[in-house]
Amino acid sequence: MRIKCPLCGSRDRREFYYQGHASILDRPDPESTLETWNDYLHNRENLAGVTEDLWHHEQGCGAWLVVKRNTVSHEVLSARLAKENGL
Repeated sequence: MRIKCPLCGSRDRREFYYQGHASILDRPDPESTLETWNDYLHNRENLAGVTEDLWHHEQGCGAWLVVKRNTVSHEVLSARLAKENGL
């Protein structure tokens, strides 16, 4: 699989570190209930199809990217800098 880094161009996915679904940055309010925090920390969706994930270009420019990809076909649909979306 290849990811097109907006800063470095097309690179092998081994240059990147997968962090998880991009929604992991949607943290609950610090005053949320224990049930809300438990759900956030321990439950993840495992979607088959198009998803947006957070990747770190660890072996390249060091940028954090939001990568839109199909988890069934492994096709990378797009990649954008996470900071452009306030992440």
